[in-house]
Amino acid sequence: MKYACWVYLERGALDRFNVEEGAKLTEDSMAYDRLLASRGNLIMAQALEAPQTAVTIRVQNGKLSSTDGPFAETREILAGFVLIEARDLSEAIGLAEKIPLSAVGSIEIRPVMHMRAAD
Repeated sequence: MKYACWVYLERGALDRFNVEEGAKLTEDSMAYDRLLASRGNLIMAQALEAPQTAVTIRVQNGKLSSTDGPFAETREILAGFVLIEARDLSEAIGLAEKIPLSAVGSIEIRPVMHMRAAD
C-alpha cells in the first residue's frame, strides 16, 4: 500500500541551523531516501520551495481565481513529502519516524487512495 508522508516544519525552522548543520540534515535526508529506495520502500521524495512561491487556485462556477501564496496562514508549512510503499500503517509509521526531518518538525502519514479508472 502507498503512503504519503507529509513533512511539516515551523516557519523558519531550518533558518536556525548553521551551514554545517543544514548540510548534515540534507545529507542525512538523502541517505535515508537511498536506504528506503534500496529496500524497495521509496516511490518518491521531494522538498518543496518556500510557501511564498505557491499559487492557490479555485474554480467556482466555471471561473478561475488565484491567490499568491498558500491558502492557509499557519504556524507550520508543508516542506516536502515522501511517498512510500509499506505493508500496512504500522510499517509506514516505522519508516516515517526515521525521516531525519521528523526531529525538526512533524510527519503526517496518510494512505494514498486507490482510484480505478471508469470503464
